[in-house]
Amino acid sequence: MRQLLIAGLIVLSTLAEGVAADPPTVVTVDKDGVQRVDVLAGEYFFQPRHIVVKVNMPVELKVRKEALIIPHDIVIDAPLAGITVNESLSRDPKSISFTPTKSGTYPMFCSKKPPFMSSHREKGMEGLLEVVE
Repeated sequence: MRQLLIAGLIVLSTLAEGVAADPPTVVTVDKDGVQRVDVLAGEYFFQPRHIVVKVNMPVELKVRKEALIIPHDIVIDAPLAGITVNESLSRDPKSISFTPTKSGTYPMFCSKKPPFMSSHREKGMEGLLEVVE
């Protein structure tokens, strides 16, 4: 029993390190000058979890959720940087466009919270939008 517990802890530790070690997704600029990235909202995660875009260039997030029943949204609240996103998600991709005007690192997260339970953000459904020069 003890060996099983130790093995389980090792697996969990390895998984946690893998999540933390996910490299950022640096978004390239398309020929039309727009930075496009597909984002998947899964069971309490966003993939990619860390997105890097350039300042003062249009961004288009194409976001969809994989869950059938569980509601999810995406929130990025950085109005001083020209970014205000608060969109409910469905299984059909939704295009969200904005142009970041200030470099910095901004949290993106799911704001859903079932009654008497932890919020989706507390369960790990969050990431970063990093805006660079």
